[in-house]
This record gives sequence, C-alpha cells and structure tokens, in this order.
Amino acid sequence: MPMIPEAESALNEIKEVPISIGFDAKRAFFNNSGLGNYSRNLLVSLANKYPKNAYYLFTPKIKNHIILENEEHFNLIEPRQNFFKLFGSLWRFKYIAREIKKARLQIYHGLSQELPVGIENTGVKSVVTVHDLIFMRFPEFYHRIDAEIYYRKLVHACHVSDHIVAISEQTKQDLIELLKISADKISVIYQGCNQNFWNKSYNLNHEVRAKYNLPERYLLYVGTIEERKNLLGLVRALDIKKINTPLVVIGRKTENYFPKVQNYISSHNLGNIIFPGHIRNQDLPEIYQNAECFIYPSLFEGFGIPVLEALVSGIPVITSKGSCFTEAGGPGSIYVDPHSSEEIGEAIINVLNDKNLRDKMITTGKMYANNFKDDNIADAYMNIYHSLLK
Repeated sequence: MPMIPEAESALNEIKEVPISIGFDAKRAFFNNSGLGNYSRNLLVSLANKYPKNAYYLFTPKIKNHIILENEEHFNLIEPRQNFFKLFGSLWRFKYIAREIKKARLQIYHGLSQELPVGIENTGVKSVVTVHDLIFMRFPEFYHRIDAEIYYRKLVHACHVSDHIVAISEQTKQDLIELLKISADKISVIYQGCNQNFWNKSYNLNHEVRAKYNLPERYLLYVGTIEERKNLLGLVRALDIKKINTPLVVIGRKTENYFPKVQNYISSHNLGNIIFPGHIRNQDLPEIYQNAECFIYPSLFEGFGIPVLEALVSGIPVITSKGSCFTEAGGPGSIYVDPHSSEEIGEAIINVLNDKNLRDKMITTGKMYANNFKDDNIADAYMNIYHSLLK
C-alpha cells in the first residue's frame, strides 16, 4: 500500500535527525568479495545519503585495511590494549561491547550474521544482517567445527538482536523454518552492488583486455571456485554441447574443488577456459559489460550478488532454478536446473544464437536492476534504525 503524503513527509523528517550508528567493519576492511562487498556498499551508501549521522566502524585492526570511499565520514575504532590487538577475534567476540557502550551509540549493526556477547546489556539497539543459512542446508560443504561456530554465532545474534535483516525472502524463510524466528522480527532488504557497475563504458579498454588476456567474445563466470558454486557443471555444459565461445572464470580457487575442474579441463582437452587470476575491482565492471552472457549455476545462495552485477552491466544472465535466484535475477533471466549440464548448455546456445532473446533479456534485466539502487537500500535501513529508536 502506498504511504500517504503526510506520513511519508513525517518519516522523511525523522530520517533527517542525526543519529549515531556503529558497525562491525572487519569484513568491510579485510574481505575482498561477498560479505566485504556488501558491507562496503552499505556503509558508503548510508554515508552518502545521510551524511549528518555519526558512523563508527569497529575493527580488530586498521593497518593495511581496504580504504572506503569518503572514509573521512567514519570514525574508526580498534582495540586500545596490546593484548586485544594480538587477540582481535576475542575483542570482536566479547569485549567490543564495552567500546560500543563507551561510544554512546544509538544503534549497533552486525553486518555478517553475528553480534558481540553482551550487546544486550549496553542499552544500544542492535540489528544483525543474515546472509544465508547454507551451512545448515548443506553442511557437507563445511568443516564440522566451522558449521558449529557459525550456528552458535547466528543463534546468539538472532536471540539478542532487536531486529534482523535478511538479504532475501529465501533467507527469511530459512530463518523461520530452521531457527524458528518470528517473521515479525525479520525485514527483507536486498543487497546492492558497487557504484562502479552503474557507470557504463561498454567498450573494453585495450589495456584491460591485454592485461588479462581476454578474447574478443567470451562468456563469464564470477564466483568462488568451490563445489556449491558448480563451475564444473558449467564446464561440462561447454564440453557436452561443443560450445566454442571461451569462458572467462573469475574467482578464488579452493584447494579441494579447483583441481577437479582442472582435471576435467585437461582430460577433455578444453582449451577455451580462461583463468585470468586476480582482477582489480575497478576493472571488473568493464569485464562484465563486454561479456556475451553471464552464467551462474550455483546450487544455493543467500542472494547471489554477481547476478545483480551482471544485470546492472547490461548482459544476459543464466542462473539456477530455486533458492533465491529469481529474487536476484528477476523476470528477464533464464533459469536452469544446475544439476543438468545439458540444460545449462542449451540455455547458453539459445542466448548466443538468438539476438531478439538476448536484447529482451538485457532490457528487462536493466529495468529490474533499478530496484537495487543505493538510495533505496539506504532508505530501507534508515527506516529500520529509526523505527527502533521511536
């Protein structure tokens, strides 16, 4: 239901009142993908849209951190005692609550599924973002001890927080089903993507092409090379359907799964799979924009931010049926069974050979991507912060 003008005006006035907000910034400062991208994008969006607020970023260390855009907007807080500088994870887990109280914050936001022990005793309202419960859905992809730690941290955060943000309806339903969280305590706010992806250039810079040895035409996969992301299913599709267009693969290689992909490529003499290695963040949008098609055959995600990056970049998207993928990909993407390399291959052939289909996917995808613009996301979070302070 649309908000009546008087109510919307009152809400806008409330959001102009400066407030003090703290964030767990470890991922923003030291994680180059996934949770790091989410954290950086949100922090920069909030500071740009609402510059009057006071923003505090808590991190176990500052040295050699990833520099945020307009970092002068933020107050950076790290452990003061040498002991906690050595044992930053302990400080972040428990003793950070003292610093939160000392800073006299109004809101503290855990950006990566956890909140410090004792946050509930500080008098500060708390929000936690939950990205996914994959470690519960697919425990076989995790070391048992890691899954247990993730579980305990998440249960604690959901219990003590004043509000929970899920990054997709899929994650919200998982929280309700697997952890029995009340739906009233959960809001869904989708992720955005880095502002660089919205800046169109379209023509691949000669230096960028040469630096990464990219061909004139190529398909694109972006994501960690791990079993859940299912790169091997995509490679098999290219082999089975005899697709000669090169595939550029961008992502961190895991030691258990990457050799499986490599072995398949070698044993089937596939010379059209390109691993360009580390890509600078500022080069990535151009590489997206000049791809023929983006393929993301993951088995399960909390959201799937590379899908959104591809839509914003104006290229067709092929991704998986089920999970959260329709939320990220919208009505213009093609959805396939990730377990069927035959189906993945057919979809790629259709996109490469049908210009009308390709053009329609691009147009629809761009329109859908407008739902994920930074200002909309910043507004949604600010609504939650102020609703907790009423």
